[in-house]
Amino acid sequence: MNQLDPDKARTAVTYSAAADHFDDPPLAFWARIGERTVERAGLEPGHRVLDVCSGTGASAIPAARAVGPTGSVLAVDLADALLDRGRAKARALGLSNLDFRCADVEALDLPPGSFDAVVCVFGIFFLPDMPAAVRRLWRWLKPGGTLAITTWGKDVLEPGNTAFWAAIQAHRPDVYKTFRPWERIDTPDALRSMLGEAGVADCAIEAEHSSQPLTSPDDWWVIALGSGYRGTIDKLDPGALEAVQRDTLAPLRARNALSAETNALVAIARKPPGRDAER
Repeated sequence: MNQLDPDKARTAVTYSAAADHFDDPPLAFWARIGERTVERAGLEPGHRVLDVCSGTGASAIPAARAVGPTGSVLAVDLADALLDRGRAKARALGLSNLDFRCADVEALDLPPGSFDAVVCVFGIFFLPDMPAAVRRLWRWLKPGGTLAITTWGKDVLEPGNTAFWAAIQAHRPDVYKTFRPWERIDTPDALRSMLGEAGVADCAIEAEHSSQPLTSPDDWWVIALGSGYRGTIDKLDPGALEAVQRDTLAPLRARNALSAETNALVAIARKPPGRDAER
């Protein structure tokens, strides 16, 4: 893989570290939302699919099942530790039509019109120039193909999110909210505007309001360890880590918080039939 820019390198490190908790039960929302995105994409047997920012296969695995043995799924991510978990799951399920590849999507050399569908769940916001990235994904679609992009909505992972950042601000203000790129497109209008800038003007955006059940308030810390919060957590020395964990969980325990908000936005766009594959 080519040398990554600093933001991408940081993302790769963060999610490689988060791999040890990525598939723990409190993070079941990855698979739930990934599967729903694939359902909305309307994949059919024989389709060729590109799954971008695939993680451990939350959308790639249901896509591989949907397209069947006559279809194929190429799943791409920067974090090889996540991909290793995806490969193991695919082997256990006997999915020989699913290829996990560690690569920078912006460095992929793929012919225009290569895929019937391109799926990106909780990943497009990591790309520095989102409209340029979407234009690249759009070029890889065949005429009549489907683009499915899912991103976080408002109030993501509350109430723990607010408690976590309050604790960070109290104990390590220098790393307070230094990297939260999903907030650039966390409303339907913002997401639609970004897609329009990329030339994808005709799309359906659905806001999904949901929550992840927790067996105890302490499960929220497992979510933090298996998600983007991990990048901030790994910057803490042992004393700050203990204090941040204590001050994050205390208000959640006090209110007996047994769920975390997992609101998402799903955009589905169809490339017009007959549209030149180069566009």
